[in-house]
Amino acid sequence: MTDIEALQETVEISAPPERVWSLVTDLPRMASWSPQVVRTFVRGPVELGTRAVNVNRRGVLLWPTRSKVVRFEPHRDFAFHILDNGVIWSFRLEPTATGTRVTQQRETPDGITPISLRLQDAVLGGVGRFTGELRDGMRDTLGRIKADAEA
Repeated sequence: MTDIEALQETVEISAPPERVWSLVTDLPRMASWSPQVVRTFVRGPVELGTRAVNVNRRGVLLWPTRSKVVRFEPHRDFAFHILDNGVIWSFRLEPTATGTRVTQQRETPDGITPISLRLQDAVLGGVGRFTGELRDGMRDTLGRIKADAEA
């Protein structure tokens, strides 16, 4: 695995943590928020250990990823590990006086697999460009979750 920066974005949502939790743990709905996720297939309820298959898109490119829920602390911390590249995507929820602070993070505790980095360079315009797109996508995702939670 190769070291690469972690990414983090935060948003304040005027909704209680319970409401926000019900959204961020609804993996099949991720396609309605994330500009990269096309569809997520999950068997059974989402809980610790749940596995999913995600279909991602960038332009005309489509690729699948497999994930496993690795943290599930209701109303506080939810994370899933992408088995294909070593990345962990997480949502941390903190109650505030007016609702919930949500932090989405791409964690890379063991780096990113070399094959994933080579594919980013060869197919996705380079690691730096793709990382920038991921950060923009995180902002979009959190903005859409915020809109749904506050509706």
